[in-house]
Amino acid sequence: MKSEPEGGTNSSDERMVLVAEDDDTSFALFQAYLKRENFKLIRAVNGEETVEKFRKTPGIVLVLMDLKMPVMDGYEATRRIKQRNKDVPVLAQTAYALSGDTQKALDAGCDDYIAKPIRKDELIKKVKALLGE
Repeated sequence: MKSEPEGGTNSSDERMVLVAEDDDTSFALFQAYLKRENFKLIRAVNGEETVEKFRKTPGIVLVLMDLKMPVMDGYEATRRIKQRNKDVPVLAQTAYALSGDTQKALDAGCDDYIAKPIRKDELIKKVKALLGE
């Protein structure tokens, strides 16, 4: 279930969000939640791919970063993205919310943190806050 439109957008109002998520169900949930908010989602399934897509895709306004991913974890991927562009917000998300995870995510450069299961209202609120809306 890898639906990632490459190329043109459907609307000039769409904003690109890079979603680092290796789980198909979680990615589908992000699609459902963010579609109505006029976001175009680009998917990466591991940390290395996330960094590469961020580097190659201009116009990304936000990164939704799964912290537990194969190849390269979300902490390292976030550090590399922030080295390239410290101004693009990164919202960490993980199913394994332990007490130290929030601080570890912030220390890696994430701008905010959300625990799975993701609630739509909380996700939208955090995304809008990170984008200054």
